[in-house]
Amino acid sequence: MKRVENGNFVRLCFTGKLDDGLIFDKTKKCKPLEIMVGDGGIIKGFENAILGMVQNEKKSFSLDPGEAYGERDERLERTFPRSSLPLDFEPSAGQVILFMTEEGREIPAVVNFVDDEILVADFNHPLAGRSLDFDVEIAEINNAPGSMERCDAECCCA
Repeated sequence: MKRVENGNFVRLCFTGKLDDGLIFDKTKKCKPLEIMVGDGGIIKGFENAILGMVQNEKKSFSLDPGEAYGERDERLERTFPRSSLPLDFEPSAGQVILFMTEEGREIPAVVNFVDDEILVADFNHPLAGRSLDFDVEIAEINNAPGSMERCDAECCCA
């Protein structure tokens, strides 16, 4: 029986919840997520938890912040003068806004506070500092990427 290992392309269904039970992400019915295990496309703790699983196996696991998006870093909270923002821009607390780096990359940040003079933006990942709980089912394990164009009775998300 084939087991999930680094380099495999894996289709899986999952539900991700915060420790208070709030769902922060999940696959849609008959739309498994396809990942390449070991390429860094998903958080390392998630990859480690599915290693060794077999097709149709279900598993529940929890990741502490260090295995997920890391601890919050208060140094990633920045204060900007409102005068540095476009005049027609009206940010609000909780809004996600994009900042441009000198290299031209966009970096998202959450507005923590805004008034007439300053804007405080948090560049931590929104799930940083949080423990995450996952329910996972392995739908398929392959050596090459594929496409799931049909939905059948064996669909793990049904």
